Amino acid sequence: MTTKKLGKQTFALASPPSIAGHANAVGKKEGEGPLAASFDLIQEDTTFGENSWEKAESTMQKLALSSALDKASLAASQLDFIFAGDLLNQCVGSSYHVRDLGVPFFGVYGACSTMAESLSLAALMLDGGYGEWGAAVTSSHFCSAERQYRTPLEYGGQRTPTAQWTVTGAGAVVLAREGQGPYVTHVTVGKVVDKGIKDANNMGAAMAPAAYDTISAHFQDTHRTPSFYDLIVTGDLGTLGKEIVTDFFHRDGIDLAGRYNDCGTMIYDIEGQDVHCGGSGCGCCASVLTGYLLNGMRAGRWKNLLFCATGALLSPTSIQQGESIPSICHAVAISTEK
Repeated sequence: MTTKKLGKQTFALASPPSIAGHANAVGKKEGEGPLAASFDLIQEDTTFGENSWEKAESTMQKLALSSALDKASLAASQLDFIFAGDLLNQCVGSSYHVRDLGVPFFGVYGACSTMAESLSLAALMLDGGYGEWGAAVTSSHFCSAERQYRTPLEYGGQRTPTAQWTVTGAGAVVLAREGQGPYVTHVTVGKVVDKGIKDANNMGAAMAPAAYDTISAHFQDTHRTPSFYDLIVTGDLGTLGKEIVTDFFHRDGIDLAGRYNDCGTMIYDIEGQDVHCGGSGCGCCASVLTGYLLNGMRAGRWKNLLFCATGALLSPTSIQQGESIPSICHAVAISTEK
């Protein structure tokens, strides 16, 4: 009989792992946004010195993990495992990054939910006693994502009003089995939710039901209310998706005002930077979490955070075949106290 599972989808970690180090690397556009001060590295050249966008994504991961390891006073060789993923086919951004590290590697894909997925799995492994140190790494790049999911930049296609801007950024978290907070205390694993949205340029509407489903499950499983958390943050729903989630909870008689935000609406100046509905991509919530959010927790701004990254589990092929967009959301509860 399990003693760690709460309800149907949530796991309470008996020995909450410590977030020993966290860091990020972002591109020029992200460095011009409102969260610029929270980023560790802002690169004016979005190729990051490489000759392809895909290689640039690997380099971003390398820079983010290296910085996170430095903050944790740890060498890469001391890691027991790395969970990493990105938006590229076969997660090549991640595998090309870790190939020279000599560290056991789990490649994961949850689309834009990958930061929460990788962080959840790494934390669960450490809580289970399967190591002392682990890392979770995630990235996305505007140019590589446009080439893979939509049209090459040279095509100059017009963006729809509901479209979002894929963040050029990477985030890394180093977890320790023992150490000072913040701590990963609970993980709520999402279910695939599909409400029939077929517009690949409307990710917010496609993913919002999954966010609502997972956050609701978290509250039900833990018997917590929104007031327990100083901040509830979804990943990459943008302005439209955030509005939909807020409306869903409002219909349940739950007011999230004052404690709910979305990484996609936080990372850019929505109007000033012309990003339509906001940011998206794995690197969006990864860079916001490893910068603004965790820095704020360390500064005492928030004690309890519910980080809920969302992902649209589509492919170019499935969209061309007229399929709808399955989506998912994983929630990670992070606290400054065990």
